[in-house]
Amino acid sequence: MLSTKSAETVRATLPAVSGAIDEITTRFYEKLFAAHPELLRDLFNRGNQANGSQRQALAGSIATFAHHLLDHPDSRPDAMLARIAHKHASLGVREDQYPVVREHLFAAIAEVLGEAVTDEVVRAWDEVYWLMTHALIAVEKRLAREAGVRDGAGWRPYRVAGRVQETDEVATFLLRPADGAPVPPSRPGQYVSVQVQLPDGAQQIRQYSLSGQPDGGLQISVKRVAAGGPSGAPAGEVSGYLHTQVHGGETLYVSPPFGDVVLSDDGEGPLLFASAGIGCTPMVGMLAHLTATGSRRRIITAHADRSPATHPFRTDLYRLTGKLADATAELWYGEGAGTEEEGAGRETGGAADAVTVHSGLLDLTRLAIPAGTTAYLCGPVPFMKAVRAQLLDSGVPSAAIHYEVFGPDLGL
Repeated sequence: MLSTKSAETVRATLPAVSGAIDEITTRFYEKLFAAHPELLRDLFNRGNQANGSQRQALAGSIATFAHHLLDHPDSRPDAMLARIAHKHASLGVREDQYPVVREHLFAAIAEVLGEAVTDEVVRAWDEVYWLMTHALIAVEKRLAREAGVRDGAGWRPYRVAGRVQETDEVATFLLRPADGAPVPPSRPGQYVSVQVQLPDGAQQIRQYSLSGQPDGGLQISVKRVAAGGPSGAPAGEVSGYLHTQVHGGETLYVSPPFGDVVLSDDGEGPLLFASAGIGCTPMVGMLAHLTATGSRRRIITAHADRSPATHPFRTDLYRLTGKLADATAELWYGEGAGTEEEGAGRETGGAADAVTVHSGLLDLTRLAIPAGTTAYLCGPVPFMKAVRAQLLDSGVPSAAIHYEVFGPDLGL
């Protein structure tokens, strides 16, 4: 895909660009937001900018794409491109914004690398940039057409028809279209973008997995993000707003469903869902779909949480597991599993025999994973790295392991 001359130049300069990519992307965002503060206010996640994760994701995607062009010149990293395109389509990223990104990105490259950025280097990396950009634009346009969106994210007003407090940290919001028209179709595992106006006037956007699709509505579940943690990240602006300000009757603006990590309806093989914390939201949506369709597939749900009290959808997991023909659940709690789980099983229809509770960290090597299993993972990236390694050691091929990342995708 790259011209021969550009490929030679990119190969020669890739180590220098990769070595400086964090500084390049830091300068890029500084320049971009200085020239276009509305992008930070109304499009980019200010929390991810503050903790640096968005910069890391951009660096990873550019380096991965350039490496792929050099190592596999006759193909593209379509899985990576699809993941980014779904995110962009959900956020309403426009084609005319890509030249703006290019302007400030290349200015940052020249500023960081100095005299090494010759006209030849600019031409070569410009080719890389536009190859990646045009591929993304093509996928984003297709996704928008399929979702019935003509321009932008297709924001649509939804009324908050109900709220359920799942745990102290997690709330579920039932959303119904304010115009009374049907909800758009979705696939189990997809997400929607939610746009809210914060007290300072910013219209911040966050993406939330569909934890269910009740008749005539959509259902999202939101964990309130507290300040602090290992990175010292700020508190979640949108999650905090939803938890404190949205109780029912309010209007939220919501995108159509997007997302490439979806449950396939055409398979009959075993399934494994592995999640931690709020990562269970797409999993419970998939389980609800399998229950509604009367699936007879072998299903294993493995979930890790701090305790039963912090486990969202614990009762739903018991209920859905009990209704499925061949499903079991394996729960790992870091503290205080106690005997409460047995009671919860009886209350939800006798599913306790299908649920096993463990103490400590989730460990799939203790399970008998059937041949031909397809696995879906969701949770913190370190958790998914560990689980993916356990699955590979158990004989599950890499192509059969799918994962969803909440936030910028730093890769596994």
